[in-house]
Amino acid sequence: MKTFVMVTKLAPADALLVDLGSRMQDHARKGRTWIEQIKEKCPEVQFKAHYALLGYWDYMDIYEAPDEETAAKVSIISRGHGAHQVENWVAIPADRILKLTQGLSDY
Repeated sequence: MKTFVMVTKLAPADALLVDLGSRMQDHARKGRTWIEQIKEKCPEVQFKAHYALLGYWDYMDIYEAPDEETAAKVSIISRGHGAHQVENWVAIPADRILKLTQGLSDY
């Protein structure tokens, strides 16, 4: 399984604070249907963590999936459940990167 980090933004940057507040109230309900749909369409996905963020992105999820195509499905499902923006990143353990760099000192 590969590890992915997905960040989502629920509303555009210029959304009114009142609008953003109402979206947050509705987020818990939508979150339940979002995770149910992912479990149904991508049963092999295993979520490891879910964080609310204080910054440009509203949420960050860390999950494992067998491949990039499955990660793309998670992104598409997220967009269908109210995410304004979604980015997925492959996360490679630091010790694996260190092993990859061995013998690359010429670069």
